[in-house]
Amino acid sequence: MKAIKTEIPGVVLLEPEVFGDARGYFMERFSQRRFDEQVGPVRFVQDNESKSRYGVVRGLHFQKGEYAQAKLVSVVRGRVLDVAVDIRRGSPTFGRHVAALLDGENKRQLFIPRGFAHGFAVLSDEAVFQYKCDNYYAPGSEGGIAWDDPALAIDWRLPAGEILLSEKDRRHPQLADAPELFEYDRP
Repeated sequence: MKAIKTEIPGVVLLEPEVFGDARGYFMERFSQRRFDEQVGPVRFVQDNESKSRYGVVRGLHFQKGEYAQAKLVSVVRGRVLDVAVDIRRGSPTFGRHVAALLDGENKRQLFIPRGFAHGFAVLSDEAVFQYKCDNYYAPGSEGGIAWDDPALAIDWRLPAGEILLSEKDRRHPQLADAPELFEYDRP
């Protein structure tokens, strides 16, 4: 596994070593020891999976307070644009985002620490998306930021007329109006 730093410290792109031949391929999807060495110690407690069709945008989501979550995300089948937005007030990168193309071919993963909103757009006919979380999901602690907030300037790489959203994702506030964000802990 190769760890690739992004423009925002703490958000890390992981590229696995894939061994392929005429039969197919083998790869190590996750090793706690290697992850701890290359990214940092994070204890994952929950794995989730979703399946979505072309044009779906999910996000930008986060969990608040004691239920905040770090995530390690990947795509098993299909292709997505994955986005992490820094929502830590006082952070030098507050309001900035990292976007990465994840797909079943490149097998890359993106690590998103606590203090970030997360979302993705499906760019293929369908996508199977997996993510590991370091905290359990708590419905009462959900938060969200508007996926189309102009201040974030995210290029979702989809035509506006083809974007599919949940009703909940249509109602998230813009970052400037979000009441409950994270405070930046200086390193």
